[in-house]
Amino acid sequence: MAHVLPMAKRVAVVAHLIEGAGIRSTSRLTGVSQPAILSLLLRVGEGCERLHNRLVRDVDCRTVQVDEIWSYVQKKQARVVPGDSPEVGEAYVFVGMASASKLVISYRVGKRDEENTKAFIADLRARLVIIPQFYRDGWQPYIAAVGESFALAGSVDYAQVVKNCSRKARRDDDHRYEPPRDPFITKTPVFGVPDMKRASTSHVERQNLTIRMHIRRFTRLCNGSSKRLPRHKAAVALHMAFYNFCRPHEALRVTPAMESGLTDRIWSIEELVAAALAETPTEPPKPKALRLPEAPAGASTAPARALPNGRGFLRLVGSAPAAPVAPTPPAAGEPEPEPPPSDPPPAPRHGEQMSLFES
Repeated sequence: MAHVLPMAKRVAVVAHLIEGAGIRSTSRLTGVSQPAILSLLLRVGEGCERLHNRLVRDVDCRTVQVDEIWSYVQKKQARVVPGDSPEVGEAYVFVGMASASKLVISYRVGKRDEENTKAFIADLRARLVIIPQFYRDGWQPYIAAVGESFALAGSVDYAQVVKNCSRKARRDDDHRYEPPRDPFITKTPVFGVPDMKRASTSHVERQNLTIRMHIRRFTRLCNGSSKRLPRHKAAVALHMAFYNFCRPHEALRVTPAMESGLTDRIWSIEELVAAALAETPTEPPKPKALRLPEAPAGASTAPARALPNGRGFLRLVGSAPAAPVAPTPPAAGEPEPEPPPSDPPPAPRHGEQMSLFES
């Protein structure tokens, strides 16, 4: 008969993993063997992925920030040879986060290519119910992916935010961690009418730091990398579920799931483990028609018309310039109005030779 870990041991193992402990250190701290920890991680991680698929739907958020965080499986991409498995090498994590509630709406682990980009944006689109302000960096496949999933025009306000770092060498000649800190930011509207003053990717970039601090496999310049892709995905899914449902955000004082209205309480780790192990597969969410965001209090809504086949809205933005008014002809017997005085033509300019040696 196979040995089954009691719930207290399962909770202890998961509690160490989500706080950034590695497999070996978790084994030493809990007394559970490494194969048992890896098996539990795989089962709980897959359950957390199914849990996220079922609960994180119909998200009502106006601002969405998207970014990718680099990682790798077994070896870095530069050391991959033709005979290696397709799972070996770089494994980016695509993250889509609600800026206000800090909720991770969608995530995906895979290569940083067009196929994974389109799949990630399609999943993100299926979980939204309101036209978002979408902010991203200059990764070009996002333009086609956003245009395909958000019907090209009227269902998204998309802007690119590119941070251009200086090419000057660092004074200490240490380039392992970051480029020199002399950036300037370029903001470019792509689709819709994004709010360029608020266009930013700072919140999702701060989320990248949270991922690296809570998942041992993402710590750089170490031997903590993943050896198998399914375990890597399970570790990411476990962290995302813990972040959304169990970890109160310091600025919000509640969890992101509570702030977004997906739950009414802070989940315990034991509750998360039990729910993940009992979760059954569900169908992925299907995209719903996005509605227009509500105008702030005291502001008038701009006219909008729904496009056919659910392709978004045709919205009036700003006001058109006033048409020129034709002069009215004078009535019979009235003198012609004098034309307005015109500015005199500028006087011709003559060059003057300057001497640099006269005192």
